[in-house]
Amino acid sequence: MAKRRKLGNPLALTVMVLLAERSMHPYEIAQTLRRRGKEHSVKINFGSLYTVVQNLEKHGYVEVAGVQRQGNRPERTLYGITEAGRVEMLDWLSDLLAVPAVEYPVFETALSLLPVLPPEEVAELMETREAALEIQAAALRGVLGQLGDELPRLFVVETEYQLHMIDAQLEWIKNFRQELTDATISGIEEWKSFHESGEVPQDWQELDEQEIVLNSERKA
Repeated sequence: MAKRRKLGNPLALTVMVLLAERSMHPYEIAQTLRRRGKEHSVKINFGSLYTVVQNLEKHGYVEVAGVQRQGNRPERTLYGITEAGRVEMLDWLSDLLAVPAVEYPVFETALSLLPVLPPEEVAELMETREAALEIQAAALRGVLGQLGDELPRLFVVETEYQLHMIDAQLEWIKNFRQELTDATISGIEEWKSFHESGEVPQDWQELDEQEIVLNSERKA
């Protein structure tokens, strides 16, 4: 199980990793994240970056490392990672890599609630999603092509992973949509009956009753 941490925002971890490379001011952090295309893998609110840095400083993970002066521009405070921050960064990142987190993607939530929609409509919605994912995949391939020319592969593996996940989802959706179109998925007759009659099929009711019994036995 992943540890409960003082800061849970992945952007905080990202900032610590950058500051482990060298001291930076928040504006430079934002520019580096943009240049490396990290907005494709980390939810970044550049407007809140200063707040993230302040919270890291509050918990002793980063500290003021100096002041940068460039011509007539205002002074900028440079931040560096502390020893406590380095320990937290390494432990946090290792935890994320090694321990599978229990997540609740909204698409999986939607799939768990499918029966409320008729199968024909679900097939159409899957086709719409498929088209949108194809566009996303094409965009990511473009990003990989661009960044791959500028950066070693080590720095774009997360985008590569995203593309693989989209490709896997596309393959699943295509197969699922075909099953819906061919009416070969098990339970589809009861599913259609539910939308034709408006009554919950007897088989579904029995499944619910069986689940109630199983839950009671588990608790006993």
